[in-house]
Amino acid sequence: MNYFMLTAGAAGGFGGYTSIILMVAMLGVMWFLLIRPQKKKDKQQREMRNSIEVGDGITTIGGIVGRVVSIKDETVVIETGSDRTKVRFQKWAIQDVEKLKLDEPAAPAAKDSAKDADKDSDKTSAKAEK
Repeated sequence: MNYFMLTAGAAGGFGGYTSIILMVAMLGVMWFLLIRPQKKKDKQQREMRNSIEVGDGITTIGGIVGRVVSIKDETVVIETGSDRTKVRFQKWAIQDVEKLKLDEPAAPAAKDSAKDADKDSDKTSAKAEK
């Protein structure tokens, strides 16, 4: 019986190589479809968590929303609610970051300067007509 199995396996010739090639191909497909995208996602999350600055709005995995007050090595302190309760979290518990927008206070000033520019252009056009 054992002799039959040995000769049957050797009769195929490339039978051993094709199964090895098939296994390597399956591992390659698994890597491209499962492992590689997950590593990319993990890298993006790590970069997002490392780019947090004081004043940014964050949402934790548990759904708590607040503003960052201080940042230590692996912890973040946030203020939540109207009573400004401070809570400390691990960085890995941060799900989403809303960056602090510095142009918001400047936007009303830009509108005022645009109005002033319109008034100045009206004055110069009125002088030109005279």
